[in-house]
Amino acid sequence: MLPVCGDHIHFIRDGVEGVIESIAPRTSLFYRSDVWKQKLIAANVTQVLGVIAPGIALDEMLLNRWIVAAKAAGCRFILVVNKSDLPEFKELRLRLEAYVHLGVHIAETSAVKNDTQNLVPFLDRERSLLIGQSGMGKSTLVNALIPEACAATKEVSDALDSGRHTTSAATLYPLPTPKQGWIIDSPGMRVFGLAHLSFDELTRAFVDIAPYAAQCQFHDCRHLQEPGCAVQEAVKTGRIHPKRLQLFHELIRERKEAESEQRMGKR
Repeated sequence: MLPVCGDHIHFIRDGVEGVIESIAPRTSLFYRSDVWKQKLIAANVTQVLGVIAPGIALDEMLLNRWIVAAKAAGCRFILVVNKSDLPEFKELRLRLEAYVHLGVHIAETSAVKNDTQNLVPFLDRERSLLIGQSGMGKSTLVNALIPEACAATKEVSDALDSGRHTTSAATLYPLPTPKQGWIIDSPGMRVFGLAHLSFDELTRAFVDIAPYAAQCQFHDCRHLQEPGCAVQEAVKTGRIHPKRLQLFHELIRERKEAESEQRMGKR
């Protein structure tokens, strides 16, 4: 088992260097995967802080992947809407109301102005992971919460409408006393595969789909065109957003592709 940021390890010194002798059992593991590989991000986190901001094109399918991944890992998901000082903030904030119905907590911040009061109450005694696209202000947010962290920051690239990668590896920062817990700042990401999740795991992780999936006429319903599909009926009546079901089927397809490639590789 390879160590990852957030792991509890037993470390033995060997002169000026040392060696990891063992890794303690994990309470959670947050990672992404595709056809070819897995990318471990953080261990033992209790909540995931997905950071978005105006001024950068928001990939809502990517955001929904984070929400599903957090649920599958047994973590609470907090949507941190940063850069509240920008004029485009109100328009972005209105778009996010639908996520409240998914059980997502929203915290508005302006890291550059050290305004984190809406986020701080969510952090006490929690082990948090910051994720987001590059340029959303994750490292600036870390500096606002933990001034001594001195996390490196860069400006957003206007030409690419995206951030330049600043954080190159996940880094853990203990929260200041008297708060307990810590925050992990992770590199910006534009893709987030979930090929490691089974059909049943994905169903449970979609909190809006799971209750209706249990009501389908057939226990092996894939929520496509099957008769008596309660999920499809919920989409038609507006109880499930069509894009959520679209993402569900997209993730199932990605898993099947990964399984097919793995079988081909074993021949």
